[in-house]
Amino acid sequence: MDGPKKGMASCPRSSCRPITPRGTTVTRDTSSYLYNALAHCPTNPPTEAMTTPPPSETSLLTLPDSHGLAALARRLRRYEPPPPSGQTDQQQHEKPDGSETGAGRRSETTTESPRRRPNRARAAVLICLFQDGSAGGGSGDGGDLRVLLTKRASTLSAHPGEVSLPGGKREDGDADDVATALREAKEEIGLDPSLVEVVTVLQPFVTKIGITVVPVVGILADKNAYCPATNPAEVEVIFDAPLEMFLQDENRRAEEREWMGDKYLLHRFDYQTADKKYEIFALTAGILIRTASVVYQRPPAFAELCLKFWHS
Repeated sequence: MDGPKKGMASCPRSSCRPITPRGTTVTRDTSSYLYNALAHCPTNPPTEAMTTPPPSETSLLTLPDSHGLAALARRLRRYEPPPPSGQTDQQQHEKPDGSETGAGRRSETTTESPRRRPNRARAAVLICLFQDGSAGGGSGDGGDLRVLLTKRASTLSAHPGEVSLPGGKREDGDADDVATALREAKEEIGLDPSLVEVVTVLQPFVTKIGITVVPVVGILADKNAYCPATNPAEVEVIFDAPLEMFLQDENRRAEEREWMGDKYLLHRFDYQTADKKYEIFALTAGILIRTASVVYQRPPAFAELCLKFWHS
């Protein structure tokens, strides 16, 4: 949709406040299948070409590397996700001619697991990163990387009150996964797509029922330009958390579970703000662990122990 949904709160740009305080929660209304996936790792998605938009004249890529977010944007645009297990080099993601980014067009193959039927449903989520201005200039010039999150509305029939990333099911009018993620973020939290520079698309996650969920990584260079506006039908609160926490063992719990004979770990991260406490788990936690590993170029300080078929 091009505009906010009915009932969406809004505020004029002149009265905008910076990203909601660290303690706020974001609830979003993404189709329930996004949350039925437990905690999972990427596997072979249905064939799909994904495109990261080319940099604009005001892109972070026009800034020197001394600007922290500019250096990050350059590196992430060159990022190439690993091919799914069993995929040959020829089937690997292709980089468009003259493109600086490995997040350009990617063709992906599908190998069907005998333990799971493929599902053609597709969704995308936005991992919107920004820098905490408390340690720098406030517009991406220093500070820790943080990620925007939501807490689903308590009135939703599926997974009410759970923490999630902005995103949802792909619609017929969406050109690609990037368009889906940006549209959903605008509808759910009032994030203007023009404020976000999409820098890469990570390897899709496939749920136990075969839903493909595509993580789209974008950078919000000027968080002060964003005026949070929750869609009350989908989101209770918008909040942010440090991205690096998803690589650390502190404030993390893990439950050993078994599905169809395979043992795996369900990770839960506790995040405390001034007046609220949030639990980030399942699909959202899995995506953020993978995102943090890519951004910080190191594995988590704990074992992920994903289901075997997620990599097959």
